[in-house]
Amino acid sequence: MGQSLGCIQVKQSTVAMEERFGKFEDVLEPGCHCVPWCLGYKANGVLSLRVKQLDVRCETKTKDNVFVNVVASIQYRSLPEKASDAYYKLSNANSQIQAYVFDVIRASVPKLELDAVFAQKSHLAKSVEEELEKALSTYGFEIVQTLIVDIAPDAHVKRSMNDINAAARQRLAANEKAEAEKVLQIKKAEAEAESKYLAGLGIARQRQAIVDGLRNSVLNFSETVPGTSAKDVMDMVLVTQYFDTMKDIGASSKSSSVFIPHGPGAVKDIASQIREGLLQGNAC
Repeated sequence: MGQSLGCIQVKQSTVAMEERFGKFEDVLEPGCHCVPWCLGYKANGVLSLRVKQLDVRCETKTKDNVFVNVVASIQYRSLPEKASDAYYKLSNANSQIQAYVFDVIRASVPKLELDAVFAQKSHLAKSVEEELEKALSTYGFEIVQTLIVDIAPDAHVKRSMNDINAAARQRLAANEKAEAEKVLQIKKAEAEAESKYLAGLGIARQRQAIVDGLRNSVLNFSETVPGTSAKDVMDMVLVTQYFDTMKDIGASSKSSSVFIPHGPGAVKDIASQIREGLLQGNAC
């Protein structure tokens, strides 16, 4: 705003207060105006119509005795039709707004527990906005928006809350891990049982095949070579298998030392033991 030869210029988004001999006369809108200072007229001050923001930090206590810092952002502006009220009635609008914010927050937060304060943040902002709108409308101000931008409890409380949350998640993770291990153990046991069952079937079928093969061999040999009994054929088959086993052990490069009785009498004993084992297996 400039003044020269009784003319002033009011910039955009602002208004000027015109006074005559110290008394309010009119609100000068943006543009050029004639203010004859020789007749006692003058422009006393300029009022901005732009939206302003005031951040208010308020410390208070919750219902469960936790001290928190609540930060509220108040966006407000002066009403053009009430510009004179906004300019003359309040000497410091920021201090007035801050006082109302303190009053609302310190009256609302102590009724809530800490978790509820976070959950009802929008409700708290609405309460602050309604109270400010009711109080400041008579002074020519409009509340555009009220935001609760931060709720900060003490650092120790934050750490405790994080520890509680971490412990709960660890407990859930431990339960899930234990359940997974349980399922794994069950599946492993089922697989092992099925494997042993199938192995048992295989061994039983193998023994049955051995018995059937020996029986057929004995019958064929007895028919082919007259005068031989089944016992003679079995002794010969068992001795042949015995020497085949000794041959395989000796031919293996990874075989260890094996101490077994050896000799004609030992072979007879081994054949007798094998025969008795087969007879007992068939009896079972």
